[in-house]
Amino acid sequence: MEFFGLIFGLNVFDSMLRVSAPLLLACLAGLYSERSGVFDIGLEGKMLAGAFAGASAGYVSGSAWIGLLAAIAASVFLALVHGFASITHRGNQIVSGVAINFIAAGSGVILGQAWFRQGGRTPSLPNEARFNAIDLPFATAISDVPFIGPIYSGLISGHSILVYFAFAMVPITWWILFRTRFGLRLRAVGENPAAVDTAGISVIWLRYRAVIICGALCGVAGAYLSMAQNAGFVKDMSAGRGFIALAALIFAKWRPLNAMFACLLFGYLDAVAIVLQGKEIPFVGHVPVQVFQALPYVLTVILLAGFIGKAIPPKAGGVPYVKER
Repeated sequence: MEFFGLIFGLNVFDSMLRVSAPLLLACLAGLYSERSGVFDIGLEGKMLAGAFAGASAGYVSGSAWIGLLAAIAASVFLALVHGFASITHRGNQIVSGVAINFIAAGSGVILGQAWFRQGGRTPSLPNEARFNAIDLPFATAISDVPFIGPIYSGLISGHSILVYFAFAMVPITWWILFRTRFGLRLRAVGENPAAVDTAGISVIWLRYRAVIICGALCGVAGAYLSMAQNAGFVKDMSAGRGFIALAALIFAKWRPLNAMFACLLFGYLDAVAIVLQGKEIPFVGHVPVQVFQALPYVLTVILLAGFIGKAIPPKAGGVPYVKER
């Protein structure tokens, strides 16, 4: 019973929400880009760039909001580089994304060492340069109410504003994609760009807008890692979250609500791994901590191996559009 209390306790679900937030932001970022027909495996690199830029600007300015703007700017810049290579010059989208990942992973460490002389890290951020947890109204007053109180005050309340933004982006993304003219055109350009072009709509500009939105959301995800979840930037702090977000996107079959549940599943495994470190498991005994740390990545491989059914990407995904003369 104690074991089940550990893995299904309120603290685990609270940690799940915190861990899922950057995954969800990156997954939604990829959703916009790939729905427009631009595959982007550079989510990891844009998150890293956002994390470094946010922590650096936050430390220098002493403002969390300036750090967030810097994170978004750095990530959008890399997104535009990806767009310039894959949309304007019709280059290979996979190669472009891989290049962005390498550039971001190396440049953050090099610039961090050059600017702060702390081995590629940024200095620890002061409290005012971080996005701290906020208490929702009446969280303390109803904390003793059975069932509702612990859920509201212990699970829903007490998160960074970026966590609430991440989950708010799920219905917003659904509404944009399925209830607006922009969303209709975005989905259409990912399926049949020639038909969109025939209607007099710029395929290139639509895809650029999708790529910019992708960069902005990745920037927020990176800022969350270095300015909310942690108090500064460290090397490779995204730890493969960009790739897990891509796996969650495929698992969700490119739909916002499914993406949220997929990210919550990965976040739950990550939270359980944190809780079970150093604990004895019934009938098994002590398990090395590396086993738990590998759980989210093992699940990624299992799901992508074919346990999610047939996931059909946008028909024009990964294919550069050449305008007919």
